[in-house]
Amino acid sequence: MEQNVNVAVLDAAFRAWNSGAQLRKSRLRNKRFAYGDQWGDVSVDASGNVLTDWQRYSANGALPVTNNLIRNLMRTVVGRYRVQELENGNAGVAANDVARFNNLNEIDSRALEEFLLSGSCVQRIDRSAEAGMNHVVVENVNPNKFFVNALCDVRGWDCEIVGQLHDLSIARLLQRVACGSRRKALWVRRLYTDNAQARSEAFAHSIGADSQSATQFWHTDEPGKCRAIEVWTLESREVAVCHNRLTAQVTVESPSAARKYKDCGHVDVKWDVATLWHCRWFTPMGDLLAEWDSPYEHKSHPFAMKFYPLTDGEVHSFVEGIIDQQKHVNRMITLLDHIMASCAKGVLLYPETALPDGFTWADVRRVWSSTGGILPYSPQMGTEKPEQISANATDIGGYEMIKLQMQLLEDVSGVNGSLQGKALPGVNSANMYQLQADNASMAMADIYGSFTAFRNARNSKIEAV
Repeated sequence: MEQNVNVAVLDAAFRAWNSGAQLRKSRLRNKRFAYGDQWGDVSVDASGNVLTDWQRYSANGALPVTNNLIRNLMRTVVGRYRVQELENGNAGVAANDVARFNNLNEIDSRALEEFLLSGSCVQRIDRSAEAGMNHVVVENVNPNKFFVNALCDVRGWDCEIVGQLHDLSIARLLQRVACGSRRKALWVRRLYTDNAQARSEAFAHSIGADSQSATQFWHTDEPGKCRAIEVWTLESREVAVCHNRLTAQVTVESPSAARKYKDCGHVDVKWDVATLWHCRWFTPMGDLLAEWDSPYEHKSHPFAMKFYPLTDGEVHSFVEGIIDQQKHVNRMITLLDHIMASCAKGVLLYPETALPDGFTWADVRRVWSSTGGILPYSPQMGTEKPEQISANATDIGGYEMIKLQMQLLEDVSGVNGSLQGKALPGVNSANMYQLQADNASMAMADIYGSFTAFRNARNSKIEAV
């Protein structure tokens, strides 16, 4: 029976992982654009061939040009956040010693960057697993190593299963799950050395999971590391609520423990159902490494998480909304660069019949390009004189289109010139400039507010870990 429960929990964890596939896919695309790889989108041409944007434009002789504006916008938003933190004196940090030990300013800035990139941020709040240490440790969790059931409540109150994929050395893993038992440590070591790859694939197949298409869940690509799967589930159990009328105390105990009050006339016992968070650690082969009820004062899981905006359970990030403008800017710059490279610039039309005696075309090229050079030619009846052609074919509205798209990029993102520290036309006073910057920051108030709500939830768990 217990084995069936463990298999069901691990199967539910895998399904929760699969439910986040779209988020991970969108995050990967957003990350490419944010860090400069902006020509990797795939499309189908008129012949039915699947091409990347790079292949499509380079096939026409143009060299794709990247002008990364997204990265600068992200730096501006994170920079504004850090300035506000300095001005506010790090208000909202739950415990100064925890903040100093974990360098919360730094990891929160990186969490905000992830929030802009993927629309999600996750942190883990736990006690140190090192022997002899009792520090509260706050860590950013990579969304690629995190899973949760599909959420609809923006507060995350409908969370029922949540977990993390760990890639640990065998020593670190034994610290987590051996529980001080050498016998158990030897058993865990054998699990990861006794034909682990084949057993992992067999287990995945037994629960109907495709181990090949979901290798990121079942296997680690880091050499020398072991994959362990940590799963927290919200479970219900029978409890007995015991009211001692003599001491006016109310306790919650298991039904078996409450039997001792059967003959106590001053203790009232009421049956009830309680929910609690339970943790399990699994191998990818389906073995249960360890399990325990939530040991924290908050009686919940150790994760603080935020997904934005979570409309109908969907996540749409800051970066996702400005990719189209970024692509259009790149296309226009590439087009102008291609036109400028292919148009005639200083081409000399020199009639063959006007070539002076004793001159070669190399001589003509040398004299024509030299300063103060004299190039004789022999005019004859009906022969045109030499003529230089320099065409200006770039005035096709491209510059205006680039300017428009950059303005749209600022309008869509809400990060305008005043937030970026640019000199604005028509602004003659510091007060007016500050007013425009404050008005511009209103567009970012929703993102900052959501991230502040995330930090408040995280700080609450720090206080009760």
